[in-house]
Amino acid sequence: MLSKIAISSLLAVALVQARPMEIVPHPMLERSTTELSLTAQLRLADTAADRYQLLPKDEDFVFDFNKNPDLPIANHISFPALVGSGASFSLSQLPACSMSFVHLHPRATELFAITSGRVLSEMVPEGGVLDSKVNQRVIRAEISQGMLTIYPAGSFHTQVNPDCEPANFTAAFTSEDSGISLVADQTFAFSDDVIAATFGQSIAGEDIDKVRHAIPGNMLIKVEECLTKCGKQKRQV
Repeated sequence: MLSKIAISSLLAVALVQARPMEIVPHPMLERSTTELSLTAQLRLADTAADRYQLLPKDEDFVFDFNKNPDLPIANHISFPALVGSGASFSLSQLPACSMSFVHLHPRATELFAITSGRVLSEMVPEGGVLDSKVNQRVIRAEISQGMLTIYPAGSFHTQVNPDCEPANFTAAFTSEDSGISLVADQTFAFSDDVIAATFGQSIAGEDIDKVRHAIPGNMLIKVEECLTKCGKQKRQV
């Protein structure tokens, strides 16, 4: 026979199970979908047809680079119609005698094409390990009007315009949110000990801070040798 304590325990369990559960909604679920950004609403849409309902104007499907000179990239934020497409696009130029900061796109492969001018491209793709040593390749190419190169996702790359005129380009990305990582900034964000060990103790102490403060804050870096060349050409004219 069951003891009085056992019976009481069974009754208590039965009462708990019989009692209606009080559901406490998660704070995020309490938000109305209208309080979410358009991008978030598009991502939550059940079907592509539902996404079209959230973009009722024909103009919603056109991105005008002429109206966005300070933001020359169409991505999921600047051009919500791209949500669900897995793509983004840039139309811009590399000024004369300038170099783009060494960077990578963590979530996208980039197809980079020149529409006018000339660019020197350098790219360091994923490296392999051979006999316990890193087998690292550097791919260098000169591309001009009508030519294209590829930067696989996660590869370090940069472009240099060695001429006295701007180089115009287009860039397509295989993600609507390609992301960007600036190599120098992120490398020197580590602690001093990590940086010193990474560079074989060739840089340490105050020198690390000097390098940190010397890193340009602009995505575009001027190439002094080119500027000197172009300055001489102007004086000769």
